[in-house]
This record gives sequence, C-alpha cells and structure tokens, in this order.
Amino acid sequence: MFNIILFGPPGSGKGTQSEKLIATYGLKHLSTGDLLRSEISQQTPLGLEAKSIMDRGQLVPDEVVVGMISSALESNPQAKGFLFDGFPRTVAQSESLDKLLSLKNTEIGVVLALEVGEEELVSRLLNRGLTSGRSDDTKESVIRARITEYKNKTTVVADYYSRFNKVVHVPGEGTVEEIFSGLCSEIDKRMSL
Repeated sequence: MFNIILFGPPGSGKGTQSEKLIATYGLKHLSTGDLLRSEISQQTPLGLEAKSIMDRGQLVPDEVVVGMISSALESNPQAKGFLFDGFPRTVAQSESLDKLLSLKNTEIGVVLALEVGEEELVSRLLNRGLTSGRSDDTKESVIRARITEYKNKTTVVADYYSRFNKVVHVPGEGTVEEIFSGLCSEIDKRMSL
C-alpha cells in the first residue's frame, strides 16, 4: 500500500491534481473537504456545525476529521493506497494519522506540497466561488483568513514529515499537465524504492 498526502493552501489545485493522481495510480481519494461538504449538503448536525466554522475561515475540530478518516479507511480494506487531500492539517492530526496507518501496517510514502503564491490563490478561489456554490470562496477577507490560517497552523505538518524525509515541494503554478508531471516524477521515485 502506498499512501500520499497532497498538501497545499486553499486554491493550490489539490482537487484537480488528486483526480489525475487517483486515476494514474489507482489510489482511493480521501478528501476531508469532500466528506465535510457531503455532510453540509445533507444538512446534518455535523454539516451545519462545520459550515459555520468554515464560513469563518477556521478549521473543523480534529476529532471530527480523524473520526471521518478512520471510518473511510475501514470502509476500504482492499485499497492499493490512499491519497489524503486536505488532511492532516496539524501535527496532532499527523501523529493520529501515523498511528492509525501503523495499526494497518502501512505509512505515508510521500508528502507532496504544492507551492502557489498568495495573490494567485486569492484569484483562483474568487474565480472558483463564482460557480462552486462554496460560501467560503466568495469573500476575499474569508479567503485571506483561510490562507493565513493555513500558514499559521498547517505548515508545521511539512516540518513534522520533513523529520522523516518525506516532504517534496512541487511548483503549483503552470499548466495542469506541468504540475501533474512534477507530482508523478516525485511519486515514481519513491514507489520504486
């Protein structure tokens, strides 16, 4: 089993690249954003709480996210590997994920960190907000709060996995195919080890 974390700020292209990586490598996609949006669209109590938190540009509490991931792993015992999109976002989540994967006799193979400048991120998210239906993509102040939250809290995840020599920074600006090629190159190096 080969597990990948695709890492990057909001608007960095994680969703687009995830689809391409899943198709190429036969991985199971685990996007906490998609799991949360599903709860929001179904207007479950968890979804309504998550929407309120997300609308303020804040992250959903760890215990909610970790519980969703654990259930998703248990629901897919035959997977070739998992691509984690938008998770983990904190050191505590990273440690919880590593413990969870260890119980299943696997680990994270590589952390791919997409690098995109802030003004490009704001532009991408405002454009996405025109058609996505996501309220957190429609206000520049909320977008900038999300980017700041990402920088303040989640870059420590890269530091955590760097201790295990698992982080690779990949340029996230350019054509979709150029970015994808850079990601595949890094995955292929590690899968052959």
